[in-house]
Amino acid sequence: MLADSLVGEPRRTAPKRPVALVPKAAAALSDRIGGNGAAVVLTAGSVAVGVLADRIAERRPALRLVTLAAGTWSVLGGARIAVDGTELARELESGDLESARRDISASDPRCTADLDLPALSRASIEIVADQTSAAVVSPLFWGALAGTPGLLGARTAAVLGRRRGARGEPGVVARRLDELAHLVPARLTAMLTTAAAPVVGGSAPSAWRAWRRDAAAHPDPNAGRAEAAFAGALEIRLGGRTVYPAGVAELPVLGAGRNPDAGHVTRAVELSRVVGLCALGVSVVVAALSGLRRR
Repeated sequence: MLADSLVGEPRRTAPKRPVALVPKAAAALSDRIGGNGAAVVLTAGSVAVGVLADRIAERRPALRLVTLAAGTWSVLGGARIAVDGTELARELESGDLESARRDISASDPRCTADLDLPALSRASIEIVADQTSAAVVSPLFWGALAGTPGLLGARTAAVLGRRRGARGEPGVVARRLDELAHLVPARLTAMLTTAAAPVVGGSAPSAWRAWRRDAAAHPDPNAGRAEAAFAGALEIRLGGRTVYPAGVAELPVLGAGRNPDAGHVTRAVELSRVVGLCALGVSVVVAALSGLRRR
């Protein structure tokens, strides 16, 4: 996690992290065995690679430390969230809405052509909240419970569940694997967001109320938890009418504050960092307790 924070994301001309290869592999396999088959093969394959790495390093503590650290760095997305979120906040602050629309479209399926500043800010914060759960909290949680197989499997499921295929959406199996892998981490993200809210000048009681009141009405059983907690913590409103290529979705309003702006996007990135550090602390405790139980 320290390497993810200090080294950050590789430059465009540098080799990408292994997780960046998952969408390409899914596209290649989907042409041969279908999207659902590709999701099963890639998720099972990533878990198998993790099991093999743990077996090889089982009696070698130094090697196990290296493989687990490398596996953690390879799947964490905290640096990417910070880079992309900060860039979006800068574009919104300067009024460069076209660039913001283009960047949001690269990571979210919603239609952005007609979105104004508040709507673009809302989309940016929703992306930050969702990615904090999927790319930081979830791999750390499963890594603490299951070691390298948990790290790789959870992150692969998240990437496949959010990948847009030839038909514009992931397969049914990919979505279900993503939902199952993030049932607990999504709720842990909401809990940590509530606890971390005061660190960025937010409101813990508001985050708790939004999470408990609004999240259950969201069609996504996981994303709604993190987004509602972020909305309450920053005392803004997220959700609402969202236009997708397949049609209009009337999503529930999350939170009870005002419409967000570029400043709230910056605070959301800061909140994501704090939640990531809290998730690291929780994962250390979970891993220690799990190790004591095995002994």
